Amino acid sequence: MKPMDIGVVGLAVMGQSLVLNIESRGYSVVVYNRTTKRTEAFIDSRTAGKRITAAYSLEEFVQSLDKPRRVFMMVRAGDPTDALIERLLPLLEPGDVLMDGGNAHYENTDRRCRVAEGHGVLYLGIGVSGGEIGALLGPAIMAGGSEEAYGIVGSILESIAAVGPQGSCCAYFGPHSAGHYVKMVHNGIEYAIMQALCEAYDLMHRGLGMVADEIADVFAAWNEAELESYLVEITERILRQNDPDSDGPLVEMILDTAAQKGTGKWSSQSALDLGAPSPSIAAAVFARIISSMKADRVRAEPLLSGPCPKLAMDRADAVDMLFSAVLCTAISAYSQGFRQLRSASKERNYGLDLAEVARVWMAGCIIRARLLVPMTKAFQRQSDLSMLLLAEPFRSLWEEHQTQFRRLVARAHEAGIPVPAMSSALDFVDAYRTSRLPANLLQAQRDFFGAHTYQRIDQDGTFHTEWEQVR
Repeated sequence: MKPMDIGVVGLAVMGQSLVLNIESRGYSVVVYNRTTKRTEAFIDSRTAGKRITAAYSLEEFVQSLDKPRRVFMMVRAGDPTDALIERLLPLLEPGDVLMDGGNAHYENTDRRCRVAEGHGVLYLGIGVSGGEIGALLGPAIMAGGSEEAYGIVGSILESIAAVGPQGSCCAYFGPHSAGHYVKMVHNGIEYAIMQALCEAYDLMHRGLGMVADEIADVFAAWNEAELESYLVEITERILRQNDPDSDGPLVEMILDTAAQKGTGKWSSQSALDLGAPSPSIAAAVFARIISSMKADRVRAEPLLSGPCPKLAMDRADAVDMLFSAVLCTAISAYSQGFRQLRSASKERNYGLDLAEVARVWMAGCIIRARLLVPMTKAFQRQSDLSMLLLAEPFRSLWEEHQTQFRRLVARAHEAGIPVPAMSSALDFVDAYRTSRLPANLLQAQRDFFGAHTYQRIDQDGTFHTEWEQVR
């Protein structure tokens, strides 16, 4: 049998879709899955007439590959990935390429790169965004690790990626965990925007008494304007879906709790470690955590008083304010995410090109949006841009929409309807645009109880005051 071009380990939904995508671009693929039944089911049901073959041991899998071997791992992140790497490395040869397409924590990717390098194997950590359909038709692909490895497999990855306004939505971003770090922040921005859309839905549903189809009409209109994006599009479609069992909107029959798989949390933890302000991402993570406290919330509702959750205002005016609020929140979330990537690139020596990051996110991924086109141009004009909000057209959009944004957040608070993503996005911008913040008092407090010292505005150096004696 002729050696196969590439091998994929892991035949869950994403793995199967990726295999079919690769084969459709003209490459032959060998597949392996730990569970033989899943391999057989995939081969029997989805590969007729295709250049896809199965291996039923890792030894057979590796032996069937052309050299240098190209192995794409699509298995669950964490221990399963480590276990698979431990089994694969003795079977591979120096110069072979090993790729991890899971949502790996970036520190694990750094470690795995070092382990692979010790065996002479070229390692890539690859962020893949787009879900099952994206993996099948064209995801956004964020690669990091061995640049030599990308030279070997880059043409395959670029061929299977989505195509955006500026070409294939696939790029090599830098050494070690650069690709997985970019994907992690992508997911953090995704958390923030999803939460903002949920808040908009809540304000229309509870605050304005609108039904699902009416809310869907609003999202449809937004998707024809600056908020055009995949997330707005699917939100409209979700709201229009009826439940066959209750003959009402399906969304109203879904339990109001949400899980989080880790990438949003990791993004927030890393932001704290870097000292990068990403409050809207953190707020979205905490919103999901609070949603999971369903029993507590049910008990608390009759015990903790609050205002009637109704927006006492004209519906059309409220919807206009909501558009401004969601648009400003999205811009703020992207700005926070890009600032975190800038800080991480400096701290971790990734050498990230933020224009390339924005370009890759233009299509295929979950946060693809019209806004990414001018974002790409902004970073192309100024690669060292410190904050996206300072560039056009985003500064002008802020000027145009900030008043409505502020009014909407205030009205939501007056009605007792939580808007953590919107509030944090507004607070972030207000803090960033304020030349003097009250941290002078904070410095004094820290020096009072801990002798942590402080800096002065009129002298260089650090100072300490014996505060107990100053009375």
